[in-house]
Amino acid sequence: MPALTASDTIRILISTDNHVGYNERDATRGGDAARTFHEIMCMAKERDVDMVLLAGDLFHDNNPSRQSMYAVMRSLRMNCYGEKPCELEMLSDPSECFHGHFNYVNYEDPDINVAIPVFSIHGNHDDPSGAGHLAALDVLQMSGLLNYYGRTPESDNILIKPVLLQKGLTKLALYGMSNVRDERLFRTFRDGKVKFFQPSTQKGDWFNIMSVHQNHHAHTATSYLPENFLPDFLDLVVWGHEHECLIDPRYNPEMNFHVMQPGSSVATSLMPGEAVPKHVAILSVTGRDFKVETIRLKTVRPFVIREIVLSEDKTAKKWAKMENHRTKLSAHLVSIVEEMIEEAKAEWLETQEDTEQDEEEKIIPLPVIRLRVEYSAPDGGIFDVENPQRFSNRFNEKVANTTDVVQFYRKKANAGRKAQNDIDMPDESVLAPLANDSVKVGELVHEFLTAQSLTILPQNSFGDAVSQYVDKDDKHAMEMFVNESLANQIKYLINMDQRDEDDDIHNAMDQYKSKLEQLFEAGHLKRARKARLKPKPDNWDTDIDGEWGEQPGALMRSDLEDGEDDDAASLTSTVTAAKGRGKAAPKKAITVAKKSTAAAAAAAKTTRGRKKVVAEESDEEEEGNEVVMVDDDDEDEESPLFVKPAAPARGGRKPAASKATPAPKRATARTAATQSKLNFSQPASQPSGRGKGKAAQGVSNDEISDDDDAFAAVPPTARSTRKR
Repeated sequence: MPALTASDTIRILISTDNHVGYNERDATRGGDAARTFHEIMCMAKERDVDMVLLAGDLFHDNNPSRQSMYAVMRSLRMNCYGEKPCELEMLSDPSECFHGHFNYVNYEDPDINVAIPVFSIHGNHDDPSGAGHLAALDVLQMSGLLNYYGRTPESDNILIKPVLLQKGLTKLALYGMSNVRDERLFRTFRDGKVKFFQPSTQKGDWFNIMSVHQNHHAHTATSYLPENFLPDFLDLVVWGHEHECLIDPRYNPEMNFHVMQPGSSVATSLMPGEAVPKHVAILSVTGRDFKVETIRLKTVRPFVIREIVLSEDKTAKKWAKMENHRTKLSAHLVSIVEEMIEEAKAEWLETQEDTEQDEEEKIIPLPVIRLRVEYSAPDGGIFDVENPQRFSNRFNEKVANTTDVVQFYRKKANAGRKAQNDIDMPDESVLAPLANDSVKVGELVHEFLTAQSLTILPQNSFGDAVSQYVDKDDKHAMEMFVNESLANQIKYLINMDQRDEDDDIHNAMDQYKSKLEQLFEAGHLKRARKARLKPKPDNWDTDIDGEWGEQPGALMRSDLEDGEDDDAASLTSTVTAAKGRGKAAPKKAITVAKKSTAAAAAAAKTTRGRKKVVAEESDEEEEGNEVVMVDDDDEDEESPLFVKPAAPARGGRKPAASKATPAPKRATARTAATQSKLNFSQPASQPSGRGKGKAAQGVSNDEISDDDDAFAAVPPTARSTRKR
């Protein structure tokens, strides 16, 4: 093999977790993430790299604002387009790596001139969602600014095919696996359903690099990706999602590859891992050899965090047994914060030494300061600390985070007398590392729920719903989770054979909850579906009234959620009747006794001389012939599908029941059961109680699926032909 030269070297700028759009509404810190991302892209152009590799979480939200999207597109267009030809040659089939209408690499598009291509996977913040299962990266790829690879359309059957690139004699196999929920991915790897593809020829000549975006450390038994799950033919793994900067490659002797963790380019939480200086790396690959050049970012806002224990502090510990020492203690803590501010300024000036600006022109940004104070006092003493909000406001216009400069916590509180309605809380020693400066929301929820005794809601699904609410900004995640959990629990109890004794009900509820937790842990239970929103009104102004999806009235609720107390009471009678017929009530079917009474009253007004007959019919209808309303998700709320009881025909047909010959109640109940059956195979305009043949089969629980996709759309002609 001939000797390799500089023309055979592929230079790659590596970054991850840029989180553009983080805290963008903050007047001071709103533009930090976009500013640092622009610095990274300008660095790629100045250093003349061949490509840029991003390992997920380019955006902080999977539905980024127009401001965030504009900032990213501006930086990419300013630094990635140009007259310089891209020297990378695409060797693999691009249609297997890229999806969409333009399923090829952007620098081979004849209509645009891309000098520096950008390759990126999605993370847990900017993952696909909504109609079409599209991500924000799909928009960037469609505009020709970025190459979105490493998709995982099936989380339980993952096929990873590399993007094969070549420059001179150096061959690069670029693998990527976008974010998958850690528990599900762990199970998929364990079951052997993750398959890696390698080039069919010259396998020993390829430099294999892979990007992942998963938990790197074991927060629970299955909520991370072990390094030994990855194949050993890899040479370098770029690990996203973890924000602590450990950018120097670390060798794994078991798997014989190196692991690089670039960390985030902006601090999104007030924790020690975020205070580490932020870096990016330029990876130079020549043949099978590589070297890494680390570069410190200069636009990152300075961040200093410190932790003190008052009982060990030489100055503060003598105040524990003194009275009225709050002023002295606050003054002592203020002096510590002032020292941290000066330290942050000096640190920022140190990073700006290589810049060409004069000392007077360098504007030092307001630093982020975090002082964690453990104020557990020795026996017989107490530390009288100030309100943290009031203390933080002392540093207005001195720090960037004027609301959370200080955090007071205790290691462990004495177990005192607890009220009957108090919530069981985990020890403060457990909560201290998981305070509001941590991004691991699921871990915090897990520790909190472990101390509780939940009866209906599954614990792990609860934590996942909270994570959706916090991380994905899904306003209706909790509401959808609670409603679906209650509905499923009710349906399970309805289908039980024995539910007379309270012990049986409680045992059944506990067993069902445990079963749901096991299914969710194994990855078989689907996450609660996205909230369905009503159409936005024509006169709705988003700039004035806010986002329509965030309004409480925008959520399309089922009838079970909107039912009143009277409806809930009639639900019990319907369940009893359904059990007598050998069939349980459908999930979204409720009885409305008021409508039955109103129909009988209306008939009484229009019928002369037969008031007594109508009254007797109304009494029989209340016992077994209720009106059943079925909510079809594909129908509008104003046009639900009704199954009405038999009524006298307009042609002058007299009622079947009379005072002289009353119908038996058993027969009435049987008639009601027939009239309440639905037939989806017939036109909606056809009466449902026409006969008892095969065309009038009832709808059972086996025929109705919980998923909305199981229902076929109602033909549009059915609504127009139905008479109300």
